[in-house]
Amino acid sequence: MSKNEAKKRIEKLISEINHHRYLYHVLDRQEISDSALDSLKHELEDLEKQFPDLLRQDSPSQRVGGQALDKFVKVKHSSRILSLVDAFKFSDLSDWQEKNEKLLGQKIKGYYIELKLDGLTVVLTYKNGVLWRAATRGDGQIGEEVTNNIKTIESIPLALKSLAGSKIPEIVELRGEVVMNKDVFNRINKEQIKKGLSPFANPRNVAAGSIRQLDPKIAASRQLDYIPFEIISDLGQKTHEESHQLLSQLGFKVSPNNQYCRDLTEVEKYLKKWTEKRKSLPYWTDGSVVVVNDVSQEKALGHIGKAERWMIAYKFPAEQVTTKVLDIEVQVGRTGALTPVAILQPVAVAGTTVSRATLHNQDEIERLGVRIGDTVIIQKAGDIIPDIVAVLVKLRSGAEKKFNFPKKCPACNSEVIKKAGEVAHYCTNKKCYAQNIESMIHFVSKKGFNIDGLGDSIVAQLIDKGLVLSPADIFSLKTGDLEPLEGFADKKIANLLAAIAQSKNINFSNFIYALGIRHVGEETAIVLARHFTSLVKLRLATQEELENLMDIGPEVAKSIVAWFLENKKLLDDLLAQGIKINNNQETSGKLAGKTFLFTGSINISRDQAKGMVRNAGGKMVSSVGPSLDYLVVGEDPGSKLIKAKEYKNIKIIDEEQFIKLLK
Repeated sequence: MSKNEAKKRIEKLISEINHHRYLYHVLDRQEISDSALDSLKHELEDLEKQFPDLLRQDSPSQRVGGQALDKFVKVKHSSRILSLVDAFKFSDLSDWQEKNEKLLGQKIKGYYIELKLDGLTVVLTYKNGVLWRAATRGDGQIGEEVTNNIKTIESIPLALKSLAGSKIPEIVELRGEVVMNKDVFNRINKEQIKKGLSPFANPRNVAAGSIRQLDPKIAASRQLDYIPFEIISDLGQKTHEESHQLLSQLGFKVSPNNQYCRDLTEVEKYLKKWTEKRKSLPYWTDGSVVVVNDVSQEKALGHIGKAERWMIAYKFPAEQVTTKVLDIEVQVGRTGALTPVAILQPVAVAGTTVSRATLHNQDEIERLGVRIGDTVIIQKAGDIIPDIVAVLVKLRSGAEKKFNFPKKCPACNSEVIKKAGEVAHYCTNKKCYAQNIESMIHFVSKKGFNIDGLGDSIVAQLIDKGLVLSPADIFSLKTGDLEPLEGFADKKIANLLAAIAQSKNINFSNFIYALGIRHVGEETAIVLARHFTSLVKLRLATQEELENLMDIGPEVAKSIVAWFLENKKLLDDLLAQGIKINNNQETSGKLAGKTFLFTGSINISRDQAKGMVRNAGGKMVSSVGPSLDYLVVGEDPGSKLIKAKEYKNIKIIDEEQFIKLLK
């Protein structure tokens, strides 16, 4: 970058940063996240270091901104503590409301909304008005008694205040979060660093660790707080709002930011407000909990599985940063779908370095208005490829270029079409080079036929030489076919042919996955294999029959039926090669009905671990969510561990505990 270009960029950055600082600090508004604004500041500081004579005095970079226990006693809760379903956008709340009103046969009578504080859930039980027992949530049914530690929290009354005109029941049970003030957290971390110790990751970890200390003196030194969110006992409350009023009357500290909302329009206003203002709160929060206010409606809705129907957790946006779009490339997948991908200036987001972001389709590019050369805000939620969520138009220099979606396939130059009812563009050539390669790579992958030695480059060579035009051709390869290929010696040829021969004996679910049916991934393939038990039965399956299976909707069912109608010859050709399909799918076992996910490094391979789960009747899931039962944590776990801690129903175990489950 030339000095003149740097000067123009610095001017634009200063203007943009000052604009957002004014919105946040003066008008109490926020258009972009704190982390995105930090990215702009870092870019400005880097440019000022490269060109120190361009440093301006008004640059934002110049602004100064009892007794110890031997062990804990296990406690069984009076009622199971269920989990919450997550909502990530306002439309999720509308869908949730629609389902609930359909179940009730009437309109929801308003909502009570509260901030979801990031702490440790603790159940308090008062007997005859006096604190009798405190227990951690545990697995939702069994927790640990931590009464002595809880008594050190000043905001928890050891005796309940009396209620005017009402008698307090013999037993009063309530639930709440043990939290730590941000200022206290920062002070503790400073003390940790002074002692030469590692700082704590976040206030929740300190709060949870403090409550689980055997010596109450340690908990007392941590200045913890307790914010209740629900009364379990019947004190005559007719609404959730009344429950919080009762909590205040009983002597508890209740969040002043809780609010009654007549409808989802008011809920949306509340969520937008706290999405912007959450950084100003004294406690960490990752969202809000929206609750059906009327108690009678709550009871009528009940729960489904491990989650309450009458409450939902709205999650605030994930971490965001800014970077530049260097180029936009279009990839062709095995189904022929064209996917635009933004090539980014590498940037760290959510703990990883990111250099690519999906743009999904042409509609998304047009919606965002993104151009090559734009400064954009990207967001990464979990372990998936990040998204571009906004374009900072004011930072444009005029050199940015509009991206024109190709009318011809970038791989084979065939016509590109957009199917009715779909947002994706597709290559019309079923013999497209890119599709063929991606399909073949998918076919021989570990989750498919698992042909060792048949990597991406070799697949490309075989297709280029005309040796493999269909997956069935792989099983017809001979020594003479492979000898002319680059890098193939006798031993390598022998090993590859042996691997091909060995792969003919294949598990049914792997066979289904290898076919590359649209919408059918690894877990759906397992569901199909367990239900139909043979290829003959699956080929004859109707759309209606498929739709009746768990996790298979109309679109997936339609795709499966269409694939088998269009690919009869391929199936016949494969079977003619002597493919032997086995069905070893366990539907019963020690892990039957349980779902698993792994994060971090463990001593056995990931594929081996997944196989152990399935052989015991369990099921793998692809991400952390309310349907996950167990997260198995190894060394250096990723963001899945942080995410899993947000769900009360998920059991977090290590490799040793996982192995014990199988015995």
